[in-house]
Amino acid sequence: MNSDVTEYISKVQPWQAEICEKLRRMVHDTVPDVDERLQYGKPHYLKNGHYAAVIAVAKGKVNFMVFNATDIPEVKGFIRAMGNGERKAASLIEGQGIDYPLLADILAKTTASLR
Repeated sequence: MNSDVTEYISKVQPWQAEICEKLRRMVHDTVPDVDERLQYGKPHYLKNGHYAAVIAVAKGKVNFMVFNATDIPEVKGFIRAMGNGERKAASLIEGQGIDYPLLADILAKTTASLR
């Protein structure tokens, strides 16, 4: 795990740090040999040099975005399309029940073709 990402997570609100750590572990468990780095001031995850996911903390939420997600449908109230739909993002808030297995399934699908 990247020490810059660890430092990023250590500086956010405790509830955000908990979500970030769970997302981080989920990414590492879902995408073997993922490259974790702090880029553009946020934790980014790459598979074979291609962007796979990013975690971004904002006021009152944690955003988790996956790339290569054109074929992933939106889930109303959970995951939405960004831009032209190639990216999908979930905004996670304090006290929200988070479906980490669903996020892991989405991530597995979006990274399967990254070679």
